[in-house]
Amino acid sequence: MIHLKVAKGLKRQLASLTGPIFIETLLIMTLGAVDTVMLSRHSDASVAAVGVVNQIVMLCFLVFEVINLGTSVLVSQYLGARLNDRVSKVVGVSLLVNLLIGLAISAMLYFGAVVILRLMGLNDLLLGEGVGYMRIVGALAFFQALSLTASAALRASNRAIYPMVVVGIVNILNIIGNYILIFGRFGAPALGAEGAAISTATSRGVAMVILNIILFHTVIKRFPWEIFRRFPMRELHNLLKIGLPSAGEQFSYSSAQIVMTFFINMLGLEVLAARTYVVNIVMFGYLFCIAISQGGAITIGHLVGKGKIHGAFILGKYVMRMALVITVTLSLAIAITGREILSLLTDNTEIISIGATLLWLDLLVEIGRPINIFATNALRATGDVNYPFYVGLVVMWSLQVVGGYLTGIYFGLGIYALWLMIAADEITRGVIFTRRWWSMKWAGKSFVTE
Repeated sequence: MIHLKVAKGLKRQLASLTGPIFIETLLIMTLGAVDTVMLSRHSDASVAAVGVVNQIVMLCFLVFEVINLGTSVLVSQYLGARLNDRVSKVVGVSLLVNLLIGLAISAMLYFGAVVILRLMGLNDLLLGEGVGYMRIVGALAFFQALSLTASAALRASNRAIYPMVVVGIVNILNIIGNYILIFGRFGAPALGAEGAAISTATSRGVAMVILNIILFHTVIKRFPWEIFRRFPMRELHNLLKIGLPSAGEQFSYSSAQIVMTFFINMLGLEVLAARTYVVNIVMFGYLFCIAISQGGAITIGHLVGKGKIHGAFILGKYVMRMALVITVTLSLAIAITGREILSLLTDNTEIISIGATLLWLDLLVEIGRPINIFATNALRATGDVNYPFYVGLVVMWSLQVVGGYLTGIYFGLGIYALWLMIAADEITRGVIFTRRWWSMKWAGKSFVTE
């Protein structure tokens, strides 16, 4: 029986998942940050344009998460209940559906690049940089669809080390490609933002191939072709039942961030560039939180599949506490050294000044963010998928978007007021999610019994 202290076996399982996920997430963040750092040597305009494009691309990638989030939950619960045949069907359906969605997203991003970026308010200076980057990355978005599906299945089956290694390889390839194509080394043309796009897209293609080879040698031995004869509608239904509200919560969050970027774009190039730098920097503060929350969610999913609800509750409290303490500590260290970090990225004194202040204000954001990252992952793993979506939709758009517009734009208080409203949103949702976990109203929502 699990008492107040988390069982040693669960801690070991959590650590075995958190370590590789931490390194993988660090490398993924580095992959995005590398483009920002290397483009900062090209121009601040490139950084600002690519920052806007990446927000749009990441928003589109959330469509893939409709299936992937369901994949992670179902695979972890089915493995806990030893339902291996259903694992194979879930993975097969996930790959097929995300391939079709990925091809549709790729076409939309390529052909709609100009229209989308004009709607985001990019001026002619930024539009040229952004369109080239978006068309290249967007056309090959389906690479990411299949990579994310394979990674979700591997992590949920306690094989998180494989995505970690693959992302490490991809990072090395991306850095080399960026160096050659952004600056025109070894006889290649200096392509700037387009060079970064080619390097990023190629690296994602390599990751897709390697991850799916590993997937078919570990989790499932072959693609379940029988799904074309008798399509497993129950598994697709469960994938959508989990994925739609779960991805909806993430889509709502990313949409809110895009709206906020639109507001920030009204405040000038320096403010937009400072925001782009700060967003890339603060991600490293909550990196551990993402890793332990995902590892905790997989472990909680296994426990729920085995019917060990109290164990899941105790483990969740432990993960929440660790995520909060370490995130706030790391974010404080980043704020203290913020001006020095920004000085390495740009020599524009106005951008440095704005960014350094935002890093201190971001400490308030990090009080709520780790709880929200944990809770959305953990509640989803238990099957309580609707609650995070409804809370995010109401609180986020009320405080962050409407409140941000009123204070930052309408009343003219600027970027700092916008950031404080982001903090108000994160802290409010953090309080609500903490109460939800302690209430244990998420118990009894497992998909294993269906």
